[in-house]
Amino acid sequence: MSSFFTKRYAALEPYTPGEQPQDMQYVKLNTNESPFPPSPGVAAAVAAECARLQLYSDPESRKLTEKLAEVYGVKPEQVLMTNGSDEILNFAFMAFADEERPLVFPDISYGFYPVFAQLNHIPYEEIPLKEDFSIDPADYCGGGKTVVLANPNAPTGMSLSLQQIEQIVAGNPDGVVIVDEAYVDFGGESAVCLVDRYENLLVTGTFSKSRSMAGARLGFGIGNAALIRDLNTIKYSTNPYNVNRMTSAAGIAALEENEYYLANCRVIMANREYTAEALRALGFEVLPSCANFIFARRPGVDGGELYRSLKARGILVRHFDKPRIRDFLRISIGTREQMERFVEGVKQCLEA
Repeated sequence: MSSFFTKRYAALEPYTPGEQPQDMQYVKLNTNESPFPPSPGVAAAVAAECARLQLYSDPESRKLTEKLAEVYGVKPEQVLMTNGSDEILNFAFMAFADEERPLVFPDISYGFYPVFAQLNHIPYEEIPLKEDFSIDPADYCGGGKTVVLANPNAPTGMSLSLQQIEQIVAGNPDGVVIVDEAYVDFGGESAVCLVDRYENLLVTGTFSKSRSMAGARLGFGIGNAALIRDLNTIKYSTNPYNVNRMTSAAGIAALEENEYYLANCRVIMANREYTAEALRALGFEVLPSCANFIFARRPGVDGGELYRSLKARGILVRHFDKPRIRDFLRISIGTREQMERFVEGVKQCLEA
């Protein structure tokens, strides 16, 4: 770092995104992207906005907000659109967590949670997952803290039921519960149906996974209207034009063609089950997943070595260095052809 870098952030450990190598053509199963292109109307909507790029985007994203509210069965004033779900998460940390209401989240979960906490100087506690990598709702009830849970969790893919989420929300009346539903469309239960019942619930989502728009950067939050007003205070104090014209148009078109994406989700879930069964037949332990990825290890096989061996064969998966999960690989689910190539690559690695 330079001599000018502020001491406030000198110890900050930034988030490490999934690698995007350019040296060869990979079967890319490392960043939980959709293997399917956006729906047909998205490209046309984006092209139509190109002639208006000299104008600022609507800071309220009104048309997009209204369409998303319609699809999710809530009121527009209960919705905030953001530049990816990372932005709504950061806004929420800034708005609802501090020294009086510190953050609490699992020790194995989305790697951006501790980064956002450190960036905003918010104290936090990481609660260990149970032995089977599940979350115990009782660990997150009471204490006047701000709870953050990815559901389904990442990188495990395991999911809490709606009843368990409600237990946590009801058990924290003095703190906001943020439920990060980036992967919920692949078999999880959404908590959006609870936002009218609990004023302390914020549900966040993204268009990156199930709606094939990772490159567009579009996210959202749904919650009590008062929470959304709080989040807008943060937004208008940092980045009022946070959703650009092309992304907003793409989002509206994607919501209008929602059945296309739901059908793709069903294909990915079928491919997930195929891959899980194929790995189990090869002696792998595969955690139960409700996401567009699986988390798996083979007893006696070093996870780092298997990751590197697959990469040498042109197959990218995600490996983490945390001691408890260093023998696991997180494998994004792609097309059936991609998953067949992955399974064949694993067989070659094991034979080698």
